Amino acid sequence: MMNFILDNISWIWVGVLVLSLLIEAVTMSLTTIWSAIAALPMIFIARTQLPLRWQVLLFVVICAALIVFTRPFAVKKLKIGRNKTNSGTLVGQEVLVVKQISEFDRGEVKARGGVIWTAASADNSVLEEGKRCVVDHIEGNTLFVK
Repeated sequence: MMNFILDNISWIWVGVLVLSLLIEAVTMSLTTIWSAIAALPMIFIARTQLPLRWQVLLFVVICAALIVFTRPFAVKKLKIGRNKTNSGTLVGQEVLVVKQISEFDRGEVKARGGVIWTAASADNSVLEEGKRCVVDHIEGNTLFVK
């Protein structure tokens, strides 16, 4: 049985390649793509009769090198895990206070388009209902106004 596995180790690496690609296709998080890339040369290296333990070590080294040196670049270029929103366009925009904002209580403001946002005072002043103010900055889902 072991001789059969060793004689067909190239097919094992093909299986690792396919399995890694399937997992990557499901997760889309740049985790197993590196093992798929590392498995590709291992298919050919396995044909050289290199002992299995050295093949596995070489596979691990290639995976580690790919993760360390290429993953940060790929994540940056593909913008994985970042969801851009248009909330940054609210900074500097005039909004209307619909629920009083005080130093210790958050209130609510209405932006253009009728969207109601949780709001806090940027300078800890009290802003009465009906007052117009300007968005200073955004933290999470809270507009800081003044």
